[in-house]
Amino acid sequence: MWNDIVNHLSLPWNDMFNHMLIPEISILEKMFRPVVVYLFLLISLRLAGKRELAQLNAMDLIVLLTLSNTVQNAIIGSDNSVSGGLIGAATLLALNYFVVRFLFSHEKIDRAVEGDATTLIEHGEILNDRLEKELITKSELEAAAHKQGFSSLDAVDRAVLEPSGVMSFVGKQPPAEELRYGDLTKRLDHISRQLEELRVSVGQSKR
Repeated sequence: MWNDIVNHLSLPWNDMFNHMLIPEISILEKMFRPVVVYLFLLISLRLAGKRELAQLNAMDLIVLLTLSNTVQNAIIGSDNSVSGGLIGAATLLALNYFVVRFLFSHEKIDRAVEGDATTLIEHGEILNDRLEKELITKSELEAAAHKQGFSSLDAVDRAVLEPSGVMSFVGKQPPAEELRYGDLTKRLDHISRQLEELRVSVGQSKR
């Protein structure tokens, strides 16, 4: 009777561990699926342009969010096991590690894969042809500048869209903090010179 109870209790545990640990598809297929999806996304995002990575508006964000859900089944297939997920994740991490190391030592290939940075503003002049090429509107560019503390594009001397999708801005003038710091430094130097002149004049009068 005791053995029957033990066997009855052990069946659900055995089923649970089997379901968790034993992949429903072969390990080779489990490793091959993430590789295919990784290469597809790498090429697709490269062709789609840098604005997708920049997430300039709600539509770009929606595309990236839904993209992950869309390719999820392509990566895991019909397998919901823990070990299958770990194998897929490990494959993605390992693949990305070797791709990054390979591109690091092959600069030309890295530039071809990631692309070059695109200058959008040069010497305060907006390059409209570059904006059109990257499908970036002036309002989107201005919104990106606001995020980095610029009140308007008139205050920007140079803007660059990096291959990673990050926008970097350089102002025409130093930030307000630097201006205040420089003004304070000049005033302190002026006070120091006045004190030195006063000290010299007092010393001469005593003689």
